[in-house]
Amino acid sequence: MNRPSPPARPVARPADPGAARWRETLAGWAVAYRLKRAARFTPARLAVVVFAGIIVVVSVLLALPVSTAHGRGPAVVDAVFTATSAVCVTGLTTVDTATYWSPFGQLVIILGAAVGGLGIMTLASLLSFAVSRHVGLTQRMLAATENQSRLGDVVSLLRAVIITAVGAEAILMAALLPRFLALGLEPGEASWYAFFMALSIFNNAGFVIMPEGLAPYASDWWIGLPIVLGTFVGAVGFPVIHDVMRHGRRARLWTLHTKLTLTTYGVMTVVSSLTIAAFEWTNPSTYGPLPLGGKLLTALINGVNARSSGLSTITPEHMHEATWFLQDALMFIGGGSASTAGGIKVSTFAVLVLAIAAEARGDQDIEAFGRRITLSTVRLSVAVAFIGATVVGVSTLLLLQITHLSLDRVLFEVVSAFATVGLSTGITPLLPVSAKYVIVVLMFVGRVGTMTAATALALRERRRVIRMPAERPLIG
Repeated sequence: MNRPSPPARPVARPADPGAARWRETLAGWAVAYRLKRAARFTPARLAVVVFAGIIVVVSVLLALPVSTAHGRGPAVVDAVFTATSAVCVTGLTTVDTATYWSPFGQLVIILGAAVGGLGIMTLASLLSFAVSRHVGLTQRMLAATENQSRLGDVVSLLRAVIITAVGAEAILMAALLPRFLALGLEPGEASWYAFFMALSIFNNAGFVIMPEGLAPYASDWWIGLPIVLGTFVGAVGFPVIHDVMRHGRRARLWTLHTKLTLTTYGVMTVVSSLTIAAFEWTNPSTYGPLPLGGKLLTALINGVNARSSGLSTITPEHMHEATWFLQDALMFIGGGSASTAGGIKVSTFAVLVLAIAAEARGDQDIEAFGRRITLSTVRLSVAVAFIGATVVGVSTLLLLQITHLSLDRVLFEVVSAFATVGLSTGITPLLPVSAKYVIVVLMFVGRVGTMTAATALALRERRRVIRMPAERPLIG
């Protein structure tokens, strides 16, 4: 019996290289189209994703054996924690930056801080400009909302951001290099220290590369004064710098945002410097052993470092609890909008104070420097402050449950992480792994959360045809 022959197998045709190239091209176009749409219509969400992506890249680089001084890969939690702290320009560390990481790892850390210091919305604007070759209307609205700038100024503002950052870091490096050389360091080592510290100071990153820390320089004005001035320039915000550079000393032409930021920041710097110095003047573990010049310099540094930079010539661990509580308030307020600083921002705090003052006087309008502040601005300030306080409160409760540490130390750590400051009472390396990941999330939320929430709320104003009857409930 004849068996039926098996069916012929189909002959495989060779792959068409032209079709494969077309598929790759179409896939590339699809990705580019999605990026362009995201940059145009959801830039805040895209910025958060990009910011998180940068943290992942820095984490992977720090996880390499070449990144550590001992040549072995670090623990995952240490790599992720350090990367997040760098990109979010915080400065909290689980391992010593100067001794644990190799020069390559230190370079990765400080470059991550330089990128993060540009700010999340600035990064979103640059990405949108690179993808679509122009800044779209939605992106201009978002950037103008954060930067308090006119729509036509956004592109020039981005240019000013790059020029200001590079220029300020170059000036700081030029100021620090001669001092490191005078201290007897080799030219290569002195240049590396000056480069690293210049980027850390301007970006308010809080990382220190000297093995002995900043304590030996508590009375060194050549080191301390650049820290004060560089922190101030980085913390007031790029819109303020742009406005001052454009109008010079003609303060009457400055925007209300610039006037509010500079006034509030200046007053708070003076008040905090004097108050912290009064609390710590006779403390044998902080101000006590310092000469008069060292005490004055330390007071100036403390007036700005609790707002954003985290660079300190004295150990916060040995400060009085009253000083910790004052610094909690200063860190929560933070620096200027669209700056390297964190917190709810000084302009938010200023609007809230002006609203309370107007209510106490019985004024119908909230006014400052000859301008009326809109009700929507006040509502937005209340929302940002409330969101920030809620994040701090929930995180404090969570860490208290995980660590069983005292409230004063936990609250200080939480506020420092949320406000991306980097000051610590010394408990960061001692935290359990789960608590360290809580701090990681807190640093990320503190850097991008309130800013993104403020932008989203500002653009969600709805017009209603029908309005309900007004009635005033009892308050207080």
